[in-house]
Order: sequence, then C-alpha cells, then structure tokens
Amino acid sequence: MHERTNIQLSRADRSKLKAVVANRNSPQKHAWRAKIVLLTADGRGTAEIMQATGKAKTVIWRWQERFRDEGAAGLWRDKTRRSRIPPLSPEVAKRVVALTLAGPPPAASHWTGSAMASAMASPPCSRRSMSLRARLLASA
Repeated sequence: MHERTNIQLSRADRSKLKAVVANRNSPQKHAWRAKIVLLTADGRGTAEIMQATGKAKTVIWRWQERFRDEGAAGLWRDKTRRSRIPPLSPEVAKRVVALTLAGPPPAASHWTGSAMASAMASPPCSRRSMSLRARLLASA
C-alpha cells in the first residue's frame, strides 16, 4: 500500500470530515476534499474514489498528500499561486506614480488605463494590465 493511501483518522478528524461532507452549506471544494480523505481512510482505491467524486487521480493524490502532510487544516485552504499579471518593476512603478501625481493628460479630467499606457509607451504592456496596475498603485 502506498504511504499516500495509508491514512488513519482519529475519531475527531473523522467526525469533522463527515460533518463537512454532510453540511449543505459547506463549500463544495471542501466537501469533496473531505470525501476523498474519508474514502481513502476506508481503504477505497483510487479508481473507486475517482468514480465516487468525479475527480481525476492527480487531484485525489494531491489531497491525500496534503492531508498526510498537514492534516484536516490543509484541506480547507488553497495554495497561494503567482498572479497572472507580473509585478511592475520598481522603475516602471515610479514612472506610473510620477505621471499620476503630475496630473491628468491635456483635455482630460483624470488618467485612464488607455492614456496611461500611451504615456508609458516605451515599455510594452497592454492597456488592460496598465489600467489594473495603475489602480493597484493608486490604492497603495
């Protein structure tokens, strides 16, 4: 038996996981994660768990390992991932702040993402990402 599938649950853990699965107000991702662990602890195989939960085997393996490493608390949180928008370099951030503080472009009442992208034409970046970045910098 693989160490990932050798899960021993205490009574407290088992009752907590069963409560999450049974509670209709539980987030569904928590419910199926708990169900994966409960089925594993009952000695069910990966194929059987896949059929019962509708999840891929890599998903099942991930949550079995997470439970083994971190216990029930590891099931309730997602891992943090990098943002899909890369962070601004310090130089670009300074230019955005400087432009913002200098006032809006001529004939405009405020900076728009499009106007900021045009003013920052030297580094290639999309208007949408510049708009998002400008909002983030303005709120900081």
